[in-house]
Order: sequence, then structure tokens, then C-alpha cells
Amino acid sequence: MTAASATINLSVVIPVYNEEGNLPVLFARLYPVLDALGRSYEVIFTNDGSADRSADLLAAQHAARPDVTRVIEFNANYGQHMAVMAALERVRGEVIVTLDADLQNPPEEIPTLLAQTDAGYDCVGGVRQNRQDSFFRRRVSQLVNWVRSHMTHIRMTDQGCMLRAYSRGVVAGIVQSGAVNTFIPALAYSLARRPTEVAVAHEERHAGASNYSVYQLIRLNFDLITYFTTAPLQLFTIFAMLCSACSLLLVIVLGARRLILGPEVDGLFTLFGILFFLISVCMIGIGLIGEYMGRTYQVARHGTRYHVSHILETRP
Repeated sequence: MTAASATINLSVVIPVYNEEGNLPVLFARLYPVLDALGRSYEVIFTNDGSADRSADLLAAQHAARPDVTRVIEFNANYGQHMAVMAALERVRGEVIVTLDADLQNPPEEIPTLLAQTDAGYDCVGGVRQNRQDSFFRRRVSQLVNWVRSHMTHIRMTDQGCMLRAYSRGVVAGIVQSGAVNTFIPALAYSLARRPTEVAVAHEERHAGASNYSVYQLIRLNFDLITYFTTAPLQLFTIFAMLCSACSLLLVIVLGARRLILGPEVDGLFTLFGILFFLISVCMIGIGLIGEYMGRTYQVARHGTRYHVSHILETRP
């Protein structure tokens, strides 16, 4: 992304993965909203290795609106955030809006975000009102938000909302970070000078099922915490020190009991239980250290984050 490429006002970035049931409706709703803004704009779709007809639908939309539509085709599935990152590296707009393709983020809310960027905010996060997700998903989201807010400096009310707007300066910082495992909304917040949030509507998914499993959601938020803070390692170290102190105290008590009352046999299984507990604590610590070391290794070796098969676009 270069400064010379900033020739339009607005870029809308949309990752796509197996969304053939949603794309026609998305096209019908999105483009009228953007046309009514009276701003120059582009829409960048990143097809993240879809196995359905999404690629054909995106190619047809590019043919119908080649002046404002760009399509990035991945050769495989690299994940939503890499799909967004690929588009951010190629945007031309001064303001960048990210949007999901499943229509849970209504395109009609884009002017609400732009009103905040026009007011001088460089990072605008959407806060979903009357969420249409399941009860379990809402409770997990609340728990994750609570953990993140207490373990990092990131203060976002609704980190799972994809409907967000960023200034070009914030996007440039995201691209320059070169992060392999990252959570883009949180990274943008950390780079922003004047972040804010705004209430936006939330709709049921128009078609299909969510592409995020419970495991992927946990994995995503684990990436978020380990990227922005070393608090898990610090908490583990404190916990390990407490366990060591308690273990030492237990050894002293058992040693004193042996000298006073003689050896005991009945407490053998208690000692085994304590030993197994301490071993499990060590395994957790090794896992945490491995996570941090793995991220350091991925950044150090500069591995390929994604591979672009081809791009459909009309050169300015």
C-alpha cells in the first residue's frame, strides 16, 4: 500500500468464505448504499478459498461493476483475518470499512460509521444491538470480552463485531506491523489516536451457517491475548511460586511428622495427588511458553501468510 494509491475516499473490505447464498443479497443492498453516499469508493472482496460458487459470483459482480469492484482470490483457505489483511494491503481509500459477507452486519449502517470518521475519529468500532446470535454464543462473547479487558489494554465493548471503520493511517500501521497471528480490530485500536464506538444494528445470518466453530473462536481470542500481553506468563509465574511455597511447607510438615510420629503409609496417595497437580501446572506453563515462542518463530522466519491466486481489478 503506497501513498500514491490514495485516490478515492472510501474502501469497503469484505472477506468471503462459502457465501454463495448471501452474496446476491449483499450486492443488492451494498452498492445502492455506497452509490447514495456521494463519495468515490471501491469494494474489495477477498475470496478465502471458498469451495462453493462464491468465486463465480464475485467474478460476475466484478464484470457488472468493474469500476468499483476488486476481487482478491486466495489459492486456499487462510482465515478471515488474513483475508482482511490482504485487502488492507491493497486499499486505495482514505477511509476503510470492514464488513462481513453474511449480512449480520447491515450495509445500511456504513453511513453511521462514516459520520464518526468525518468527526475526526480514526478508529470506529461497531457495537451490535439486539444481537441475533445464540444464548451460548452471547455468553461466551461476554466472557471473552471480560478476560481481554482485564488482561490487555484493549478496551472494546464488542470485539466480535466486524463492522468497523479505520483511517488510512491506522491501516498503514496494521500493514506495517507484519504480524502473522493477530487480531486486526485490537491492533487497530492500539494504533489509533482517537478511537470510538457506535451502536449498530445486527441481523440474523441470511443464509448458511457460521464459518466459526467454538474451537476457532477460542483460538482467535487466545491469539488476541497472547499477542497483546504477557500477563498469562506472569500469572503463571506467580501461581508457580505459590505452589512451590506450599509444596515446601508440605515437605516441612511431613518431615516434622516423620520425626515426631514416625513414617506413614496411608498418606501415599495424597502425595501422589499433590505430585500430579504440580506436574499438570508445569505442563500448562510449558504450553504457554510454547505459544509465545511459536509466535516469535513465525515472525522471525517471515513465513508466507497467504498466497494470492489472482486479482480481478480495473487499474486506475
